Amino acid sequence: MTRTITNPAGLHNPTDYGYSHIVSAPGEQVFIAGQYGSDEQGHVVSDDFEAQVAQTFANLRTALKAVGLGPEHVVRIGTYIVGHDEEKLGVLLGHLHATWGTELPAQTLIGVATLALPGMLFEMDAVAVRPAHPTE
Repeated sequence: MTRTITNPAGLHNPTDYGYSHIVSAPGEQVFIAGQYGSDEQGHVVSDDFEAQVAQTFANLRTALKAVGLGPEHVVRIGTYIVGHDEEKLGVLLGHLHATWGTELPAQTLIGVATLALPGMLFEMDAVAVRPAHPTE
């Protein structure tokens, strides 16, 4: 699928921070609800932040695959971190760049006091675009 990434002159280069300013793509939008570091029963897999982030990315891939899409179809993510700090940002950046390289989706990161379930430290929702032409 062709995604157009735009990081305009006059704005900082956001890729070192894990996102792109603007991502556009032709096709049907698909909304992925907040995924977190859960097992198949919905239990938080670990009290370790990195383990939760890794599981969240795995769960996002599972959700995308269920509708015939992959990370390359994601145009926007929302990330939510309990007790956000630079160390946690570094963990997240590692997973973002491992998944998307420098072709990062648009992103809003929000530091929060708590999430929906006890023990949750990270959550991520996504908007993907089903290609206008199935071969993309």
